[in-house]
Amino acid sequence: MKQTLKFGGAACAAVLTITLSACEPGEPPVAPDPSPQDVYFERLSLLCDKAYPGQLVSDQEADADMMGQEMIMHVATCDQSEIQIPFHISNADGSWNRSRTWIITRTEEGLRLKHRHRHDDGSLDAVSNYGGDTSAEGTAERQEFPVDEESIALFKTEGLDQSVTNTWAVEISPPGEQEARFAYELRRPETADARFFRVEFDLSKPVETPPPPWGD
Repeated sequence: MKQTLKFGGAACAAVLTITLSACEPGEPPVAPDPSPQDVYFERLSLLCDKAYPGQLVSDQEADADMMGQEMIMHVATCDQSEIQIPFHISNADGSWNRSRTWIITRTEEGLRLKHRHRHDDGSLDAVSNYGGDTSAEGTAERQEFPVDEESIALFKTEGLDQSVTNTWAVEISPPGEQEARFAYELRRPETADARFFRVEFDLSKPVETPPPPWGD
């Protein structure tokens, strides 16, 4: 019995020593590994204040007026919770359409993508602030945003019933890679006209910062 008590006391002393050692002052707690969405958002933040050239890579007839046109994405504003990316498209006459801005925001549940559309006088388009929230963790390179209820209601009001099944995606390669790219994508299933729109931007070739989007 005495041996058992003696052994137990030594074990308790050892546990106490380990516990105290693990709590020594000055040792910072171990940080958890970042989630794929944390890494994704950080990659976008690294592009802040930079602009990059792009092009349409999908080939649907609905986007014929954009084929071959010069495009620029500009990561214009960034903070810890929101990144705004104006999307500039050149017109055949040499002017530029600066109506579109993609807005990616952190939420308590994940990430959110919204689209802001303005007219050249700065006023908001009737179809603006639409998008969706992530429904899965995604990856550090790709996040998908199924259409949200607010947007579904807007589309129905504006007679855009085919858009109520939209899913958007935004991709970003690790900046610094030789073939790093940023991509924006829209998909709809066969039952809603099988829409597919995709533009890609070359992150290895920064360009001069464009003028602000309309209204900014």
